[in-house]
Amino acid sequence: MNLSRWLKAAANAIGGGLFLTLFVVFVIQITARFGFNKPLAWTDEAAVILYIWVIMWAAAFIVPEREQVMFDLIWNSVSRPVRKLMRITGNLLVGGLAMASVPATWDYVHFMAREGTPVLNLPFMWVFLPLVFLMVSLTLRCAWAIWQALQGRGLDAELNLS
Repeated sequence: MNLSRWLKAAANAIGGGLFLTLFVVFVIQITARFGFNKPLAWTDEAAVILYIWVIMWAAAFIVPEREQVMFDLIWNSVSRPVRKLMRITGNLLVGGLAMASVPATWDYVHFMAREGTPVLNLPFMWVFLPLVFLMVSLTLRCAWAIWQALQGRGLDAELNLS
């Protein structure tokens, strides 16, 4: 198995594990609240934290580029050279902004280590850490998309951006 497939499998496994954990916490929460009439405060907090992690992790590492929002009506109506320009320009903007935001995002996340969540007392740094992963991932994905566009790949009308 090559490195790319291994990394994709690892990202999917982590994402699946996060989602499974969120589901288990949710079931515990529902059972405690409605089954035993004893709501557990930690389950509310854990569910919110896990939800943040699931969403950010999926956006950073699992959702493929072809599944992201695109204006395919415009994309499909222009020529390959215009698509190339659109892909490079769009990825320069998104990737450039993501790259520029990485230091400030890390500073904020690191600063939030000073405070803990109300119930679990988990440092907020661990709650918001996937935002850093997302910014770094966006930067790398956009750089890869620019490279692919410069090679003439990923410009077909069906948006098969492999």
